[in-house]
Order: sequence, then C-alpha cells, then structure tokens
Amino acid sequence: MLSKLKLALLSVGLVLAVGLGLQSPAAHAQVSDQKSSVLPTGGGQALLDPSDTVILLLDHQAGLFQTVKDIEVDDLRRNVEMLARLATLLGIPVITTASEPAGPNGPLMPEIHELAPHAVYVARKGEVNAWDNADFVAAVEATGRRTLVMAGVWTSVCVMFPALDAKAAGYEVHAVIDASGDPSAMVSRTSVARFAQAGVIPTTTNAILSETHRTWNRPEAAELGKLYAQVAPNYGAVIESYLKAREVGPGAD
Repeated sequence: MLSKLKLALLSVGLVLAVGLGLQSPAAHAQVSDQKSSVLPTGGGQALLDPSDTVILLLDHQAGLFQTVKDIEVDDLRRNVEMLARLATLLGIPVITTASEPAGPNGPLMPEIHELAPHAVYVARKGEVNAWDNADFVAAVEATGRRTLVMAGVWTSVCVMFPALDAKAAGYEVHAVIDASGDPSAMVSRTSVARFAQAGVIPTTTNAILSETHRTWNRPEAAELGKLYAQVAPNYGAVIESYLKAREVGPGAD
C-alpha cells in the first residue's frame, strides 16, 4: 500500500514538473546554448554562427584535382580560396589535412595557407577518414566550436566520412559542395543525397559567405564585397559598372 502511495506521489510530481515548465539538465543546456548571432527578431536562428564555426579543408590535393569531373577545377580552387580569405577576414579557425601528401594524391594547394596563414595543418598517418585520426579530432575539439564547415576532394569520401562521424558526435556540419569535387556528377548527386539523409547540411561558398556576412552595416563590408566578386565573377562586373557610373556622375556625357 505504501509503495503504491509513493508511486502516486511521484506521478503527481512529474505532472506538476511538466506543468510548471521544469526541465531536465540536458534540456536546460540545449535551451541556454543560444547562438550569439541571433537577433531580437529571431533572425539568424537557422544560420551559421561565425563565432561558433571552424572551417575544415580536407585533401585539396593536386593529384586528386585531376580526377574531379563534377565541377571545373578552376572554379573549385577559386571557391576554396574564397573560404580561406573569408576565414582570415572574420577570424574563423581553419584546419587543413591530407592523408598521403607525398604519394600520388599530391600536395595540398598552397593558396589555402597563403591566404589563411592562421590555418593549422594536421598530418595524418594514411587514414582515409580524417575523423579516424586522433590528432585531427583533437584539433577540432581544441577550437571549442561546434559548427563545422567542411570541404574537400573527394566529396563522397574525404568530406563524407568525417562529416558523418562529426554529425554522429554531436556537431552541426555543413558540407560546401562547390568547394569540393567528385569523380562524376552522379557521384556528387549521390553524395548530396547521403548528406541530407544523415542530417549534414549541403551548402555552397556563396551561402557560407552570405551567412557569415549578414549585414553591409559592418566595417569589413568593402572587403566582403570583394569576396562576392570572387565567388560570383559576374557580380564583380556589376560592382565595376556601379562604381564606374558613380565616378562618371549624372552630368557626364
């Protein structure tokens, strides 16, 4: 009889807790983990928080570039360069890695570390999946950031494997498709589908730039504008036309 009474009291307590809006420690942590980039309007809730973001550039190697068929290699490299410039401009950490840079896959494209001198390179010991390498995972954890923006060659392997593992480890993961490359368009489409099924967010360099930019009312606006011209050369032509029109003025011949 006593045990039944205790059970009844426990049930009432649980109902009251729910009714009063009490939360478990895990639920409370989730609610308090608010993005610093969210505005009073609610804007930014579903977007990247630059202060919580780290960019991972995986296996952008000269030998692997020769196998890429789903995007022009010049476009791929330009988009990777844009991510490196953006990271430097906004102070976003960058981690690079390669499985076997001394082998046929070749060295990393040098522009990454030239444009993002703060980037940290993590050597692997032959692991195909960067997340199999303890030093790489430790480097990610050391940033203290939980939003990972990944790009690499191949998308279906070098990005896919660590992206799935990082997602399983509780990170928010964005895969930058046009700063990555695959052996065929079919492989690329399949990669995007698998990302979506696993909860990894497929995205583009232009989207990453815009999500971290957020407003023209900021001191870096002019430099960010130059990055738009890099990721979308036609927009660069628009900017040039606009600047020339302002220079000439309405009263010119």
